[in-house]
Amino acid sequence: MSEEVYTVEQFAERLKLHPKTVLRFIREGRLRAVKVGKSYRILRSELEAMTGVVRSRGPAAAARVTSIVDLPGVDPELARRLARQVPAVRTAQEAHPDPMSLDVAYDPARRALKIVIVGSIEDTAVMLKMVQVMAGGAG
Repeated sequence: MSEEVYTVEQFAERLKLHPKTVLRFIREGRLRAVKVGKSYRILRSELEAMTGVVRSRGPAAAARVTSIVDLPGVDPELARRLARQVPAVRTAQEAHPDPMSLDVAYDPARRALKIVIVGSIEDTAVMLKMVQVMAGGAG
C-alpha cells in the first residue's frame, strides 16, 4: 500500500505555513523529505508526525503516549545542543508506521528546557532514554 506524497507547496498549504518555512524545516532536519530533481517530496506520515494526528488504523489502533520532559537549570549552550540533537535522533531512527511528534522549547529567563514527545509506547521509551543520556547532569 503506497503512502500519499506532498510537494513542499502542498505540505505548506495544509499546515498553513510558508513554503520557505517548510524548506527550512527540511534543511534543519526537523522534517524528512526526499529530493526529486530540484524539489522535495514529503510523506503523509511526516505531516501526521508534525501535527500529532494519526490516521485511525481500525479498532486495534496502537496506544500513543505523551511525555513532557522538564529540565530545570539548563544553560543556553546545553539547550542549543539538545534542541539540535533530540530532533536529529528522531529523524535518524528508521521509519515506523506510528510516527513520533517531537518539540523542544527553552525558556532562558527560567533556564528551563521542555521536550514534548508524542509517539508509541516503545518509541517514546527509547527517546526518553536518549534524552536522559544526552542531557547528562541536567535536571
